[in-house]
Amino acid sequence: MGKLEGKVAIVTGGSQGIGAAYCKKLAEEGAKIVVADLVDGSNVVRVIDQAGGEALYVETDVASEESNNNMVAAAVAAFGRLDILVANAGLYTHLARKPSTEETIDEWDQVYNVNIKGVWLGAKAAIPEMKKNGYGKIVNIASTAAFQGTPGITRYAASKAAVVGITRSMAREFGDDGIRINAIAPGPIETETGAAIETEEGKARRIASGKKRALGRNGMPQDVVGLCVFLSSPQSDFMTGQTIVVDGGGTMW
Repeated sequence: MGKLEGKVAIVTGGSQGIGAAYCKKLAEEGAKIVVADLVDGSNVVRVIDQAGGEALYVETDVASEESNNNMVAAAVAAFGRLDILVANAGLYTHLARKPSTEETIDEWDQVYNVNIKGVWLGAKAAIPEMKKNGYGKIVNIASTAAFQGTPGITRYAASKAAVVGITRSMAREFGDDGIRINAIAPGPIETETGAAIETEEGKARRIASGKKRALGRNGMPQDVVGLCVFLSSPQSDFMTGQTIVVDGGGTMW
């Protein structure tokens, strides 16, 4: 029996990249999965179904309150409950790098709407259902950019620092309801999505980043999915409000 047998999990941004890896790993551990994304997630659903799991794709815009509410309602309608929310959707890969003094208000608003407001709206929609069970797990995806800073995409680093603040504040608010809220802060994770649009400049930056880490490389999706399972499972029931760095020893406390 898997660590998440009988649980129902929503993964936002679950159609590709690390989000797809979260979906597949949670399903391997027995969870029923809602793949929530603007990008079609039918391929992820098919992989999970073929492996003997249960999954559903729900078209979701995390920046929309109505869309988040529909996402949760669809999960409950299909599977009867909601236990886990992995707030993975975020803007990063396609962001243009430039000095912070050249970033525009529209660029900041775009990142804010998805990376900050999207995390809050997802939790806002999910928590009432979790309260009904007296139990729930929310796993927010932050980034080491929140701690180290990332030149060229200040708006992204700021958004991930906000995710840490949301995690701590909401963990204090909803602990009495049995809802645990933690965050994962990955370093750079190499995915097929990122590789498909990588520039020569980006490749050089990626290689240099990997060399700076104690383990001598950047992360792969399989390096972080185990932590997601742990934070989603009863094994972490006495943890809340924490942000855990997973970056191969690039950031040390």
